[in-house]
Amino acid sequence: MRILSLLLLTIFFGTGCSSQKLADMTTTQMEYSAVSRGVYKKIVVQNKTVSVTNGRDTQPIEKKITDAKWKQIVTEFSKIKLENIPTLKAPTEKRFYDGAAIGNLKITQNQKTYETTGFDNGFPPKEIEKLVNLLVDFAKE
Repeated sequence: MRILSLLLLTIFFGTGCSSQKLADMTTTQMEYSAVSRGVYKKIVVQNKTVSVTNGRDTQPIEKKITDAKWKQIVTEFSKIKLENIPTLKAPTEKRFYDGAAIGNLKITQNQKTYETTGFDNGFPPKEIEKLVNLLVDFAKE
């Protein structure tokens, strides 16, 4: 009986934690930007909606995110330690001589903002690479 109770309690807490993580995602905003003299791209994702701006003088295009794509985003987001985002190191330095636009990822969750230092657009730090690539895919659609 104790084993059964322990098993049910474990399942209950496990389900509660995963639903809490999904609840956190409804209030989480992710923003990716790539900026240089000739490039301006801004992608904002929040609550299964994406807003893409491709150019300084253009209006953002907003659309819904499919459940499959949203699940991928949530999965990759859950692998990231938000506290480490400001200390991530860029793998390349092309942005220093105008060889690449400056990329930046900013995540706001529970009224706290976590932001990377600049990195080369197209070459994000390994720790956030999959999430950034998922966000950038929206600008290609």
